[in-house]
Amino acid sequence: MRPLDTRRIVVASHNKGKLEEIAALIGPYGFEARSAADYGLPEPAETGTTFEQNAYIKAFAAAAATGLPALSDDSGLEIDALDGQPGVYTADWAEKPDGSGRDFMMAMEKTEGLLREKGATQPAQRTGRFVSTLCLAWPDGHAEYFRGEVEGTLVWPPRGGKGHGYDPVFQPLGHTLTFGEMEADEKNGIAEPLSHRARSFAKFAAAMLASA
Repeated sequence: MRPLDTRRIVVASHNKGKLEEIAALIGPYGFEARSAADYGLPEPAETGTTFEQNAYIKAFAAAAATGLPALSDDSGLEIDALDGQPGVYTADWAEKPDGSGRDFMMAMEKTEGLLREKGATQPAQRTGRFVSTLCLAWPDGHAEYFRGEVEGTLVWPPRGGKGHGYDPVFQPLGHTLTFGEMEADEKNGIAEPLSHRARSFAKFAAAMLASA
C-alpha cells in the first residue's frame, strides 16, 4: 500500500449530496478535503463500464490537474431481478429528458415499473445492493481501490426524506427502516458502518492510517 504522505486530498465530485456525505465520513479520520469544484475542475466523462473504471477516471483527472492525491467514489444500485441494473448507470436513470438535471423520484418510479414488469412483487424477488468503490489516485497514475457493499430489498412506495438518490426505496438487510428514514449517524456510523459508502471509507481509512 503506497503511503499517503499528506492529509490534504481532493474529492473528485461535483455532486452536492455525495460531497456532504463524504465530508462527514472523512472528517473523523483527520483528512482535509477540498472538492473538484473548489478548484474549478470540469467533470470528466464517465465512460467506464465498471465502478472501478469510472472512479479512476474521476480521481486521476483531479489528481493530474491539482498535483494532489484525489479521492473519487463511484457508486450505484444493483438489482438482482434486473440483471444488475442500473449499476454504473444509476445516476443516468435520474437524468431528466430535457437535460435540466436529475429527478430521482422519476428514477425510482422507473425502477419500480421494471420490477413490476418482471413480476417482482415479493421481498424475496426484490433483492439488491448498493455498491461504492473508492479510488485514491496520485498524479503519477498510481491508484488504490476500496469497495463497500450493503445488501437489501427494494420497497415501494418510497419511505423517508433523508439521504439522497434511491435511499427512500432501499431497506438494508436486517433493518426495518429504509436509508431514507435513517439518521446519518445510524447509516454512516464509524464503529459499525452500514452504508456502502461508509464501508468503503472505513477500508480506505484503515489502509491509509496503517501505511502512514
